Amino acid sequence: MNPSTQKPSIEELEKIAVEVRTNIIQMIHRANAGHPGGSLSAADIVTALYFRVMNVDPKNPDWPDRDRFILSKGHACPVWYAALAEKGFFDKSHLNTLRKLNSILQGHADMVKTPGVDMTVGSLGQGLSAGLGMALSGKLQKKDYRVWVVIGDGETQEGSIWEAAMAASTWKVDNLTVILDNNGIQNDTFTDDIQIRGDLAAKWRAFGWNVIEIDGHNMQQIVEALETAPTIKGVPTIIIAATVKGKGVSFMENVPAWHGKAPNAEQTQIALAEIRG
Repeated sequence: MNPSTQKPSIEELEKIAVEVRTNIIQMIHRANAGHPGGSLSAADIVTALYFRVMNVDPKNPDWPDRDRFILSKGHACPVWYAALAEKGFFDKSHLNTLRKLNSILQGHADMVKTPGVDMTVGSLGQGLSAGLGMALSGKLQKKDYRVWVVIGDGETQEGSIWEAAMAASTWKVDNLTVILDNNGIQNDTFTDDIQIRGDLAAKWRAFGWNVIEIDGHNMQQIVEALETAPTIKGVPTIIIAATVKGKGVSFMENVPAWHGKAPNAEQTQIALAEIRG
């Protein structure tokens, strides 16, 4: 039975995404540390997953038939925490404790500490392999759950991503969906300055995947892609989402310096005003 019986509209999802972005800025400012850029770029995608698409139950985080979610780009965990809190997995007061000693919300998500987290993340490039294992387990157990993995474009420079991609298509793991947060920036520079991304869609198709390309900030396109993916049988699906690092905050958008820097008090007020618009 699916506990998520009510599906919010596109407009309602957009309002939730505003709250998620607000939480991201506030918690990183309070912690004086964190990664706002990649959290903001994934906010619309993560919102759609948790509030419209995934079968999860905040009152029963370990429900065996739940969908699994992995944020492979683990440094962007503020977006994960913000969504989990809005969904009701834990009280929102915990957002005030980001990165503090003994907090359930550390700088990278911990499946032992944080309700709703299915994989401890941090080592880039590993999330897809873990997601593939979860999806294969579901197949073997004849379960209906799906596995959703968000990866960053910088992660596609990791060989482990392509090993998992090749294995997933070989084994026809169609209960696995990857969403690529293609924001063009990694760490402190533009992704193509490190390695040229090239035609990512062609690369994933060459590895045997069904590919959907979208605007990662257009909620209608996001929802349509996420709801289409489960209908594709016999191959895994990747949704390549064109996104903007720091989306929603003008002085952060497409600026590499905001990959891993906390806003000061004045910047926080400006950012919140722009997000709430």
